[in-house]
Amino acid sequence: MARALGLWCPDWPAAAAAATADSAPERPVAVFSANRVVACSAPARAVGIRRGMRRREAQAICPELVVAADDPGRDGRLFEPVVAEVAELVPAVEVLRPGLMVLPVAGATRCFGGEESAAEKLIDVVSACGVESQTGIADHLATAVIAARHGVVVAPGAGADYLAPLPVGELAVEPSLCREDRSELVDLLWRMGIRTVGAFAGLSATDVATRFGADAVYAHRTARDLPDRPPSGVPPGADLMVEHHCDPPVDRVDAAAFVGRRLAEELHRVLMAAAVACTRLTVHAVTTGGQEHSRTWRCAAPLTPEATADRIRWQLEGWLTGRGTDDRPDGPIGVLRLEPVELVRAGELQYELSGAGLPGSRDLDERVHRSLVRVQGLLGGESVRIPVRSGGRGPQEQISLIPLGDEPTPAADPTAPWPGRMPEPTPTVLMSAPVEMRDCADDPVRVTSRGGFSAEPTTLRWGRRSWELCWWAGPWMADEQWWAAADSAIVARAQVLLDDSRALLLRYRHDDRQWLVEGVYE
Repeated sequence: MARALGLWCPDWPAAAAAATADSAPERPVAVFSANRVVACSAPARAVGIRRGMRRREAQAICPELVVAADDPGRDGRLFEPVVAEVAELVPAVEVLRPGLMVLPVAGATRCFGGEESAAEKLIDVVSACGVESQTGIADHLATAVIAARHGVVVAPGAGADYLAPLPVGELAVEPSLCREDRSELVDLLWRMGIRTVGAFAGLSATDVATRFGADAVYAHRTARDLPDRPPSGVPPGADLMVEHHCDPPVDRVDAAAFVGRRLAEELHRVLMAAAVACTRLTVHAVTTGGQEHSRTWRCAAPLTPEATADRIRWQLEGWLTGRGTDDRPDGPIGVLRLEPVELVRAGELQYELSGAGLPGSRDLDERVHRSLVRVQGLLGGESVRIPVRSGGRGPQEQISLIPLGDEPTPAADPTAPWPGRMPEPTPTVLMSAPVEMRDCADDPVRVTSRGGFSAEPTTLRWGRRSWELCWWAGPWMADEQWWAAADSAIVARAQVLLDDSRALLLRYRHDDRQWLVEGVYE
């Protein structure tokens, strides 16, 4: 039985962010995505920072917290030198994600005289890079990864006994072992009274396959310490390998990433034509001088074109920007080759019936969300906001803008009565532009204290232009926040139709006697 060794670098996104920010080791660091903590360092956890915590709450607990945006490219680039050092000792290294790699134990034990000696040697090698790490050894890959998070060497044949007493949440803590988010599965199992991995493993495979989804079957195999993936029956073929000769040769990261994305799309067209999907991929880069740099990437779910392009970029960026002169290539990249190592049937990769990339599909929603999160990471947490239906009388008050990632809590209850609320339909375009209403004598039209117009409006002046009013309705009065003297205001709204067929919603405040265009009906 070929045993596996997992090497895990704890809190790698936080460690990479600290290295980029040149932060002191004792200073707390947290990585945020969509204004939520996705990773944090040990000093941050010591002061109470936890994953899933909001940014405001985390900074309130620890004002000196180093805040960093989630950046998989940064994590992959800084992890490449660590992988390269390990590969010098054990070439057959597979990267599950930045911060986690696995390798076969057999070759390492022959070199170092035993499993424990091999694990200690690898930890020393990683420590020389200035990175903390833990190792775990077990019969199968998934068990070895879980063992690495606890720093345990599992005896041969004892994987199921080792996993049995662990909390069932252990099956969801490592995303690289999951084909989808398992938080709902763990929550459901917990509510069913299944609290340990052993209790979940005790269920029959038929019951799990009938009651839960495909990823739950995969998790059930992990809980029983079975091989990570059943044989696919699809041997990799040479005709599925894709290669690109760079002309001119590539020596810049951006150019290499561009070529890698094109090659990833070409590979997936070839795989789709063969009705297969790739779960383990080796990326080869060959310089014009003949030097070759290879790395194998493994993923629990079949690799998509975007995931493939990301892994190519991480690998090449780490190689082209190596920290030492010995790590750098001896020349520009002349050949880039993608070699599928492990394949599964195309049925393993399923999309929604609506079609990937179509409006309303999960694929499109995820790509839009990733783009917004990226913008938020560049510009700050408050820079990207999403509208949430709120309570109020005017159309602008009925929308609350919430930072992306925060709880969608409206500023006011939309189900409250709200007397004086404007009826449907709501204006399509919202704005706040000053205008003037005039009567036939060209005098300003105001709203009286009795709730009527001071004169019949005939024209509307907006900037330097004037329009004739074809129709108008209102005004409707509302005494807002009368209980708070500082914030109270008597406002009135009216609807008008201009001679160019545009319909406007106007708002009037008694305190400054000013009309504003609050919305445009389209």
